[in-house]
Amino acid sequence: MKNYAVILASGIGSRLNESLPKQFSKIAGKSILEHTIEIFEKTPNIDEIILVILPDYRILTQEIILKNNYQKISKILNGGKTRKQSSCIGIMSLKDTEANVLIHDCARPFLSQDIITKCLEALQTYSAVDVAIPATDTIIEVSPCHLITNIPQRDKLMCGQTPQAFKLSLIQKAHQLAKDDENFTDDCGLILKYNLGEVFVVQGESENIKITYPQDLVLADKLFQIKNTSAPQVSLEQLNGGGGNSGFWWHKWHWQVHSRNCLLV
Repeated sequence: MKNYAVILASGIGSRLNESLPKQFSKIAGKSILEHTIEIFEKTPNIDEIILVILPDYRILTQEIILKNNYQKISKILNGGKTRKQSSCIGIMSLKDTEANVLIHDCARPFLSQDIITKCLEALQTYSAVDVAIPATDTIIEVSPCHLITNIPQRDKLMCGQTPQAFKLSLIQKAHQLAKDDENFTDDCGLILKYNLGEVFVVQGESENIKITYPQDLVLADKLFQIKNTSAPQVSLEQLNGGGGNSGFWWHKWHWQVHSRNCLLV
């Protein structure tokens, strides 16, 4: 059975305020698109990569792929107007009777090999897998007039990440059922909405951030500097230590990580 990675790279990233879509923004000398492709390119258990892109930037995308001589990209597909449409285009392009599919946001260039391995291992037992980290901040529900209506128990809350992993037949069925349904949150949400099965949660990592705002680019560049420094090795926790800007970077990082979408489990 094949293992596919579907990379969703068809968003415009309007909140980043860049001249190009955010997947072409540079971090540590490479575009976010390159960093994310290379994660799956280097993963032995991933057989093929399906790239879902912005149609207007096809030439630029192809130039990047040719320059890097990526070997696993088997399809470059034009994305839709919404994330749901782009996800559907990616998974419906696969004609296998069955396969394992990882759907990943291009804007998460720090995905680890460990998370990918855990997702594929979980697919041996479950047909739908999400990735999430425990919520450390208190999450509140508010009314349209900004009044608190509920404060859920934090120990039941997690912050969702990607990839989300599925048996191909299941996620294709979910998108077929949701063809005319625009009330879409994410692919795992479709499995639950249409009662198609259980969704297992794999432990994510705080480093697996999504690049969304301008300050995320600065944080991401800082992280790549840390990861690529041969000596001394510095963990995220050590950034919370004393002196200089280290505390600043940690608190900015902590704020970014835990301001992401959260889900009830």
